Amino acid sequence: MKMNSFYYKLLCLLILSFFEGHYLCGADPTDGFTLVPLTEDNFKLQKPYNEPLYDRYSYKDGVRSFWIYNNDKPYSADSPTRPRSELRISGHDYSSGIWQFEGYAYVPSGTSGVTIVQIHGASEGETTLQLRMYEGDGGDLRYYKYNLVDTDLYDKWFRVNIIHNVDKGKVIVFIDGVKKFVVKDQGPGDLYFKCGVYAAPFNSSNYMESRWKEIKLYKK
Repeated sequence: MKMNSFYYKLLCLLILSFFEGHYLCGADPTDGFTLVPLTEDNFKLQKPYNEPLYDRYSYKDGVRSFWIYNNDKPYSADSPTRPRSELRISGHDYSSGIWQFEGYAYVPSGTSGVTIVQIHGASEGETTLQLRMYEGDGGDLRYYKYNLVDTDLYDKWFRVNIIHNVDKGKVIVFIDGVKKFVVKDQGPGDLYFKCGVYAAPFNSSNYMESRWKEIKLYKK
């Protein structure tokens, strides 16, 4: 018995949709990107200017821990900025193309009002993106102090992927491989990625900490 052509075409579409859907569900944010080799020389550390590095940063068993206090000094005596203990990826500043940051983050409960990862540089302002942790619902991750990116992130490791398509002026944030946020960037500039802890302008907790591991950089 010959299958009606309409139902045959419908069946083919369903099969195709299944396999395409299966592929898309299994896709990873890094698919199609090239890994950029990084060494310790590419990791530049910033901390309060009057504190020794070991009092605000540690690196043990592959985990980089960053912590600050709300009344800490800035990274230089003449800087008006807030306290920080951060890692800056150097040697790979960019102003065009498609770049991606990847890392696994851990933020202990109580840490609030702090940027844990950012894209520094923009045509207007200092940064293209800041992802800040606030207490909220068990650890809320926000775009600056505004849009909610994800919740319930305290006291566990979570994967962060940030794709910056400079030519299209778009930034995409993935948490644990799931697309969570898309935003227009702040225009071109001398751009680079940073992670760690950088106190927000207001409402920061007294103590702020984040831990990072498996930090990687990709490009297209």
